[in-house]
Amino acid sequence: MPSHDLIPCIPPSWARSGHAQTIMGHLLPSPAFAASGKQLTIPLTGGDSLVAVYHEGAGNTVVYVFHGLSGDTDASYMGRTAAVCARLGYSVFLVNHRGAGLGYGLAHEPYHSGRAEDLSAALQFGRKLHPRKKHVAIGFSLSGNALLLLLSGRRGTTKPNAAIAVNAPIALEKTSLALKTGLNRIYDLRFVHDCRAQIANPAARKRVPRLATIRDFDALYTAPASGFRDRDHYYATCSTLGVLNEIQTPTVLLTAKDDPFIDYRDYLMAPLSPSVHLHVEESGGHMGYLSALKTPLGTRRWLDYALWHFLTRI
Repeated sequence: MPSHDLIPCIPPSWARSGHAQTIMGHLLPSPAFAASGKQLTIPLTGGDSLVAVYHEGAGNTVVYVFHGLSGDTDASYMGRTAAVCARLGYSVFLVNHRGAGLGYGLAHEPYHSGRAEDLSAALQFGRKLHPRKKHVAIGFSLSGNALLLLLSGRRGTTKPNAAIAVNAPIALEKTSLALKTGLNRIYDLRFVHDCRAQIANPAARKRVPRLATIRDFDALYTAPASGFRDRDHYYATCSTLGVLNEIQTPTVLLTAKDDPFIDYRDYLMAPLSPSVHLHVEESGGHMGYLSALKTPLGTRRWLDYALWHFLTRI
């Protein structure tokens, strides 16, 4: 999984900070993915289900794309990733987590950073449709951590043949504390606002104050609704910082030094298995990666180019 020939993300003059990369990367419009997909329901144990949008390609690779916290398959980065896959001729599953997007109201339990078994269920579903194809998973942010948990063998059973984790919060306690600090509180409030909106049960939603932090949200809702003793148990059980050396699947970890709330140094100190390739960009923020120059794909969305680069080499 070489990255020596990967063109670096040189930020434009107006997005040279991690906050600018993160915020502008979210706000700037992206072309909608024009292709219409097939809506599929993926059953989970306990009666819950996931809803995915499937786009079939002619190639021999199937890609599963999992969104970040408070997102869904309509997020711009999901559509852009689908476009990258279509360009390569790959089939792609854009997967909504429990209760998110098209799956609103279809789950009793919430999704969280440790739902590796849900990613496993999506992969099992896809492998039944395409038993002879290569299966690759991409996890953004929260899903990146869940994907790494699956790859470590701690949760879930069906793994991909290769994986890419983008800006994954591998130290959940540390990330939750960073989110409540300084300007990061902007992201914290947005996450809680959107996560509250994804709770279909009005009584459960009411338990979380509108101005809560994500730590409050996890203590009041995520942990108890998911069977953890408390927030600390959830964070300790699901953080992947200490299990990256157990991954045997070819995996790319992609992050940036200026991510406002995920410390890249956690990746540098983590023991990595030989199957794991770490790529740290100087600039990019949290899933922003805006470039001053057009990439080989013809846009200034460096993340799309990086995914194309690694998908063709992993």
